[in-house]
Amino acid sequence: MYSMNKKIVLGLTAVFVAGILYSCGDNNKSKSEGTTMPTQEVASENHDHAGHDHGQKAPTQSSEPAGILPNFTFYQLRSGIRVTNDNVAKDKNTVFILFDPGCSHCQHEAVELEKNMDRLKDVNIYYISMNDPALVLGFFDSFAPKLSKASNVEVLIDKDQTFIQKIHVPTQFPANYVYGADGKLKAHWEGEKNINEAISQFHK
Repeated sequence: MYSMNKKIVLGLTAVFVAGILYSCGDNNKSKSEGTTMPTQEVASENHDHAGHDHGQKAPTQSSEPAGILPNFTFYQLRSGIRVTNDNVAKDKNTVFILFDPGCSHCQHEAVELEKNMDRLKDVNIYYISMNDPALVLGFFDSFAPKLSKASNVEVLIDKDQTFIQKIHVPTQFPANYVYGADGKLKAHWEGEKNINEAISQFHK
């Protein structure tokens, strides 16, 4: 039963990710901020309803991110080492960036953050992706190789879709979340943002 439930959740997650990829495509900038995409509608249009139990539902989430950072487990891109809440610095803000390697807005944000690395030294940044590690590695090799190797930046793989189950289900990539040293949410936004405004929010 556990195996079947996991397959159902993963299947629904795939539909969810497809919806975000659509919303993160090469849309014009006026649509990149504040645009909502109801994932339930996407699921109903594209989802094959045969062959599984509709009594099972995907994890439900509030439209707002978790106000207090919940327990999580992610894995370092290169080493595979587990990263949990215990690894989060308790003396500075931590920024979580949920992204997709094929998202043009994510690519642009990474390029801009790399250009401004000197302004990011006093925050921790966790880049998180549910994608194949090879694609994530290619993303940073192409767009922000120095950023990914910075001492305060971790690139993490979310093998179990923990982020969307425990922290937030965004409607656009990149999705940015700023948590304070006390674990409380300080700011979040979805889609592309002016880099100066973003860095200002990182230090909120």
